[in-house]
Amino acid sequence: MSFENPGAGALDYGPCRYGKSKLLFRGPRRKLEGSYIAALGGSETYGKFVQHPWPDQLERNLGLPVVNFGYPNAGPDVFINEHALIDAAGQARATIIQLTSAQNLSNRFYAVHPRRNDRFLRASVLMKTLFREVDFAEFHFTGHMLTVLKAVSPDKFDLVEQELKAAWVARMKLLLERIEGKTVLLWLTDHRSDGPAPDPLGAAPHLVDQDMVATIRPFATDLVRVDPAPMARDAGIEGMVFAPLDELAARQMAGPEIHAQVAMELRPVLQRLI
Repeated sequence: MSFENPGAGALDYGPCRYGKSKLLFRGPRRKLEGSYIAALGGSETYGKFVQHPWPDQLERNLGLPVVNFGYPNAGPDVFINEHALIDAAGQARATIIQLTSAQNLSNRFYAVHPRRNDRFLRASVLMKTLFREVDFAEFHFTGHMLTVLKAVSPDKFDLVEQELKAAWVARMKLLLERIEGKTVLLWLTDHRSDGPAPDPLGAAPHLVDQDMVATIRPFATDLVRVDPAPMARDAGIEGMVFAPLDELAARQMAGPEIHAQVAMELRPVLQRLI
């Protein structure tokens, strides 16, 4: 179900646009003038299925508008290619950038949709040559494709993984270099409670490790790592709002208690910077 067109029982996210951006962000729309904080990120920043996501809670804690530029399933390419967002972030008192998974970006092996970065578009000649036994026409999402490739050949998948990690680091450096002013990296580690089977792609954000974060850290003003408390993780979908058919998707998202923890741990850092 599209986050732009919620069904019965779902939240109304009040989709809105900023400037000339083609992207729809979560409302209500904030004025990009005066003092404000910009929040860039993926589904956790957008607050999928959560009535009061962490940008809203941080806004109340700081007494300063926090503009939610979170976009579901976003990779760094979404923000790099949106000049309106780069400009808005440059005018903010500070910009928070949530670290997103490395799987959702275009690279030498495959291309993703320019806005819906979790959508797989096509495999390169290099990818097709490496995985001759795979029919890439069967894939629509990056996560599904990578899971299958890893099962087919862990050794060949390692080449794809290293490419994704290198591309992610390069793209994050570029994003940080383009944003003027103070920047805070938000590293929200895996918030999912233990399921029936481990995720083949590892912990979320997928394919992002300590060395990668350490490499981009000098390009940001600060870094906040949030490790969800066990009670917050175990709360699961408690307090989330979603249509019945979206329960499986909701279980993959951060719940209200995790959002509260993120806002709480960001607050002292932002108070110091602004």
